[in-house]
Amino acid sequence: MGLNEKRKIKELQDEVLPERVKEIEEICGAAIPYEVDWSTLEDDLEGLNFLDNLSCHRLNMALRTICFDDMGKEAVRDSLKLVKLSNVKSKDAMSMSFENGVLDMKCAYALRTDGMFSDNEIRECLMAKL
Repeated sequence: MGLNEKRKIKELQDEVLPERVKEIEEICGAAIPYEVDWSTLEDDLEGLNFLDNLSCHRLNMALRTICFDDMGKEAVRDSLKLVKLSNVKSKDAMSMSFENGVLDMKCAYALRTDGMFSDNEIRECLMAKL
């Protein structure tokens, strides 16, 4: 892992992810934490640069469509407890699941928009278990 990757990981850990957790709290009323498998990103500066937009931003957009009323907010607060993010190298290795309160997204961040799940796909995954 080079200096640029270390700097980007520190920025994500210290600034970006805490801000995204605050946004989630504003959206649904609960601060839902992120758990990132940094080992899958340590050699992928391109992936690190797109993690926030391709996962965190998309998740928040999906949550906004679910949490437009008190019932949606309550359903998310009661069900979603953790968001796990991992980087994969190819589109065919991507996956997303929502089990036991954990939304687990494996995205190919370096592929940019080709390596992400859309807001609608994230919403549908969550809605199937709320």
